Formats: sequence, structure tokens, C-alpha cells
Amino acid sequence: MSTRSPSPVETATAHLSRRRTVGQVMRPPATIEPEAHLAAAAYMIEHLHDPALVVVDDDTREPVAMITAAEITRAVAHGRSPEDTRVSQVVTAKPVTVRADAVAEDAARLMLSHGIRHLPVVEGRRLVGMVELADLCRMSFAP
Repeated sequence: MSTRSPSPVETATAHLSRRRTVGQVMRPPATIEPEAHLAAAAYMIEHLHDPALVVVDDDTREPVAMITAAEITRAVAHGRSPEDTRVSQVVTAKPVTVRADAVAEDAARLMLSHGIRHLPVVEGRRLVGMVELADLCRMSFAP
């Protein structure tokens, strides 16, 4: 009888199951307001070296959407002007969020089930951080 070796995903999941929390791996979020222009979002993504921005309500800091470089590229490819188009005109969905005290393994599963790589971290409805699937993978292989 042969035994198979665990896959890298199974190894990562087993490591994550040590009950590490999202709060242990989250980072400060890069944010932008809904009425900012796409050009401003593109500038921030490039200069902050951040693949995604959380679109937040100015008053409540509640995440209202996410915007990525791919979404900006898609909008421009469809004829939108980055200088004249507001972020709110190209994003529609309220983002999936996670709490800081959530188990990291559950956050990874949530991202995989929704086909997303970036997850805003909230306390109540207020944005407190950001976690990426890559962050969780790196954490899973850390000692």
C-alpha cells in the first residue's frame, strides 16, 4: 500500500489550521474614495505597489467596493477616460469582508470560494486592514 504525499495546498491548509488569525497577517489597507478619478486610482496602485485599493465611504470608513489594476485596464479598454471617469462608475459589488479575529484558514477558503485574492478586514463595518491570498500562503509556509 502506497501513501501519497500531501499536496502544497494541503500542507498550507494544515499549517493555517494552527488557528492563526487574519489579524496576525493583515496589513494596513490602501484606500480611495468613490469619487476619485480612475487616474488617481491607477497612480496609487503603481506608486504604492499595491494590487488593489479598498473604496471606502468618506465618513464611516466602511468598504463599499474594491478596485484593481485589471478593472482600471478593462474600463480604459472599453473607452473610459481615466481623467474623467470616477471610481464609483466602474465598481459595483460590495466587497466580501472578513473580521480580524477570523481564522486565517477560513479567510483563505472564503477567498477561494469567491474567486478573489484581496479581502478587506473589518471591525463591525469599519475597515481596519487588508489581507491577500498571497499573504496567507506565505504565512502557511512560515515556521
